[in-house]
Amino acid sequence: MSISAIGATTPAAQASDKLRAASIELEATFLAEMLKSAGLGQARQSFGGGAGEDQFSSFLIQQQAQQMARAGGIGLSEVLFNAMMEKADG
Repeated sequence: MSISAIGATTPAAQASDKLRAASIELEATFLAEMLKSAGLGQARQSFGGGAGEDQFSSFLIQQQAQQMARAGGIGLSEVLFNAMMEKADG
């Protein structure tokens, strides 16, 4: 095996990787909105973090949603990926 063959990918594989990353990002955005709707990140009544907590809670929610999506999420990214692959092939 030559050194140039290591890490070489085809354009189709690169496109597939980009579509998978996009589908995971879409699922993460969806999950973040659902977490906000569920009340995650709302300030507590007592011993809350004050203004700082309010300002940075959206960052926390977004990171939690991204981790959930990368760990498999709710399966939405797989459905989105398959739909995008069908569209790209057709």
